[in-house]
Amino acid sequence: MAAPAEYTHHIKTRSTQLEMVSASGSHRDVDYDRKLKDAQEELDRIQVERDELERKKYELEELTGRKRDFLSQQIELTEKLTSSLTLIDRELFEMHQESEDLEQCRVCFAAHLDKIQKFNPESWTRDHLPDKLEKASMAIDIAADEYDQASSHFEGGRSGAIFGRASKRGRTRSHKKGGGSEFMANLRNGFAFNLPILVLGGVALLVYFTK
Repeated sequence: MAAPAEYTHHIKTRSTQLEMVSASGSHRDVDYDRKLKDAQEELDRIQVERDELERKKYELEELTGRKRDFLSQQIELTEKLTSSLTLIDRELFEMHQESEDLEQCRVCFAAHLDKIQKFNPESWTRDHLPDKLEKASMAIDIAADEYDQASSHFEGGRSGAIFGRASKRGRTRSHKKGGGSEFMANLRNGFAFNLPILVLGGVALLVYFTK
């Protein structure tokens, strides 16, 4: 009886293992590439956010600088305008006050001038000459005194040149509180304290000269 034939089945173990290792390695490569790609995308996203933050930081710094410059200019200009307005108001007040003083001074001077121009010593008789000279001299002295007081009053202002004195704006206001201011105070109270005397004297002189 013939012996049964033996079949040998060769399992390709090594080839299968190699294929499994190759498949596993390929899977790991794909996974690594995917993780690398994800990491790169995350880095790109972080860089974009970083750039955006830098841009916002720069804009904020620029706005802060502009705000600081604006506040500085606002404070500086506010101080300048406030100071200028104060000086303008003071200047306008002084101009108005000086204008009123000049107007009153003009009325006073016009009265003195009218009186002085009426004196005519050539027409005075020898008998009346002493009396008339005394009265006329008194009127001249009063006018000269008030002229000097007015000159002193306006010396520190714009109108100083009217009286032959240069304007001295740098003088303190205390200087004007002397005889000049007293003269103007007298004018405001009735064209100087001696106005009644001047009026009565003028009337007496007028009556006297028209005799």
